Amino acid sequence: MVQRPPSAAVLVLHGGRETGTEPPPPGLLNLPGTRMLPFVRALERAARTAGTGAGPASASASSAGPASATGAGSGLLVRQVRYGHRGWNGDRADPFHDAVAALDALREEAGDELPVVLLGHSMGARAALRAAGHPLVRGVVGLAPWCPPGDPVTQLADRDVVLVHSNRDRLTSPQASQSLTARARRAGARTCMITVRGGDHAMIRRAPAWHRVTAALVLGLLGSGSLPAPVGAALALPATAEATEGTLDLDLDLGAGAGPAGRSPTAVPPRR
Repeated sequence: MVQRPPSAAVLVLHGGRETGTEPPPPGLLNLPGTRMLPFVRALERAARTAGTGAGPASASASSAGPASATGAGSGLLVRQVRYGHRGWNGDRADPFHDAVAALDALREEAGDELPVVLLGHSMGARAALRAAGHPLVRGVVGLAPWCPPGDPVTQLADRDVVLVHSNRDRLTSPQASQSLTARARRAGARTCMITVRGGDHAMIRRAPAWHRVTAALVLGLLGSGSLPAPVGAALALPATAEATEGTLDLDLDLGAGAGPAGRSPTAVPPRR
């Protein structure tokens, strides 16, 4: 049976190190890549419930090359980006180039009109934010993102950017994430930050809440599900809004995330 092209795609970018020119270890030994597999599965479940097909997850996310396929079908395509190197490596910004290569390959495969959301954790979120200017990208969901103050934001213009960060993160700064949402909004992006109280950088504490809200955000930004209403309101804030105005509390504002289908009890219609 001939499969129809996907209607939307998610590229998943795992975390890494500040420096490291060696390739990531293979398969499940690549712990940052393995950490993202529950998010891939959560996306698949939510997509099936929403009527957007997604294929089974692949454990491989570590070989050099644009991306490893983790799902294909008539609906949502989910892929994990492969890194050639474990680290960001200063001005080399290696994961950024890997993300762009994966987007270019996806564009060649599926065409210019495929909407893509980049889902990144830590270093992978930094790469996702940097690569968001690619023509396929509609939005970025960054989990515990690494957001150095000097990183550019102009590439985020006309993109939806939602950053999710624990208030107890000791490896990356939630304050830097909040600052980036304000800088990016002034540059023309639509931004929001969600605080996970009591979480951690590895997203192990409160893992089900991380998974549910991430699936809701990704599908909502792609128009394959309903975006939580408080997130939609934050994304609609004017460029002059303060960073705190676009910052939500997962428990107080979103009811600890979203339901099992990736929808919040209070939701707005799909954005696209």
